Amino acid sequence: MPTHFRTGVSNQVPGNPLFQFPYLDPTKYVTYFNDFLTYHADEWTITTTEAGSGNASEALTSGPGGLLLITNDDADNDLDFLQLKGEAFKYVATKNMFFTARFKVSDATESDFVMGLGITDTTPLDTTDGFFFLKADGAATMDFLIEKDNSATTNSSVATIADDTFVTASFHYNPTGGSASSGGGAFEIFINDVQVATQTTLTNATDDEDLTVSFGIQNGAAAAKTMTIDYILAAVER
Repeated sequence: MPTHFRTGVSNQVPGNPLFQFPYLDPTKYVTYFNDFLTYHADEWTITTTEAGSGNASEALTSGPGGLLLITNDDADNDLDFLQLKGEAFKYVATKNMFFTARFKVSDATESDFVMGLGITDTTPLDTTDGFFFLKADGAATMDFLIEKDNSATTNSSVATIADDTFVTASFHYNPTGGSASSGGGAFEIFINDVQVATQTTLTNATDDEDLTVSFGIQNGAAAAKTMTIDYILAAVER
């Protein structure tokens, strides 16, 4: 039987104006969550290359929980990348940061993709700043990168991707998860809700840029490739 808190639950301290607010304080975190029950193109900065015989597209598709389907044009290196307008997330060494996304690609080998937080630019696959999962063309393994000013700390092969198979890729920046010698913080990396790596080297942590949700796919061969996104959550402690 569930526990009932009839007068509410608070995560604030006595004296705070929200102490008796009967819900958890939503102002503690900047949070973005999208289950893709709806999609509005005007909320996104979209970068597209269409050198093939048709056009790229971004549209809702049927499936449990809501899905966004990105479909590229059919030339090699055709691409379609989406970045949420407004850079609402910033890494601070003393603050928690969370990111999780569930997605799949049609071709695990002959495609490149990125999923995570990055600066807004026209080359999200080759971004200079951010925290993101990256898969290169010609390999089915996915890496996690911590990058600042085009210098990256890479956690290689944190997952192996399969064709048309959903994967959940997540990270948590834990400000107390590392050792004192590493600055105290650590990035905890998860695949399908299982922790697979911890990165305490924070030299390349982007602390001077505002970041946004960034994802998309590039063809690795002359055939249309797709990326399907189930959900994305990004949150950072205020």
